[in-house]
Amino acid sequence: MNSVLSAAVMLLLTQVAHSLPTFYHRGWLRLLHEGDGCGVCQPELCPPLAVCVAGTVQDVCDCCPECGNAEGQICDLDNTNHFYGRCGEDLECQLDTNVLVSGDIPEPQCTCRSQESVCASDRMTYSNICRLKEAFHSGMHGNLSLTHDGPCESVPWIAMPPRNTHNVAGNYVIFSCEVSANPMALVEWRKKGNENFLPGDDAHISVQARGGPERYGITGWLQIQGLKKSDEGIYTCYTWNKYGEAHASASLSVNDPDSSSAMELNLPTRNSKYITDDEDEEDNDEDDEDDYEISGDNG
Repeated sequence: MNSVLSAAVMLLLTQVAHSLPTFYHRGWLRLLHEGDGCGVCQPELCPPLAVCVAGTVQDVCDCCPECGNAEGQICDLDNTNHFYGRCGEDLECQLDTNVLVSGDIPEPQCTCRSQESVCASDRMTYSNICRLKEAFHSGMHGNLSLTHDGPCESVPWIAMPPRNTHNVAGNYVIFSCEVSANPMALVEWRKKGNENFLPGDDAHISVQARGGPERYGITGWLQIQGLKKSDEGIYTCYTWNKYGEAHASASLSVNDPDSSSAMELNLPTRNSKYITDDEDEEDNDEDDEDDYEISGDNG
């Protein structure tokens, strides 16, 4: 009777483990198998594997291959435990130090040994070698291979374009343009109807560019202080390197502080951060608290 009951319980746990992928990943079925012991290795009896995006590793008995855990999945920190599973190719099990700082309970996760971006034969840049191998093992990218370390050389692309902006005369606005490219691209600004790049000799307009926030990226800013009605128009971010160029535009509208339009939009009448079309308007008190200060030397 006891043996029948035990068999029924194991069968039930196995069905539950298979029906809940999260539980299966965390080792419930693996624990059942460990209870049976390893015995003699018979490779011909190893079960077939599905697609393993992180490659294969040996099972707890070092007999059969099984899918390794992919980047970001929970794993076993040492080889004495076999609950969560082993990390796949080019991955190692590490505690999340960011969680330790925040005070939460850390969980070990599979982390790629290299965080350097790589260029593949499909001319795509992958954030690291592990992401490239995931694409390779998925079989969706053909005969994918590593071309070289670092990102692929390509035409620049605008990761975050400038946004349409409105404000009142006397305030200031800031347009930004975030670009990714290898080799590094140049970023410049132009107003529609003016063939010259800004700022030219206009003292109330300034431009600035700085590398980042992403590696192999650059962000450019266009600032217009003391807005005038004549500043209205279309402003375009131009970027280029030796492989080509890209551009993106945004419009600027300027209202009179006493106009009905400014009052309907609840635009502040003191120097403040620009307001974009996709931001929610807030009351004047909140705008005053959230004012974005720009240093006078624009450095």
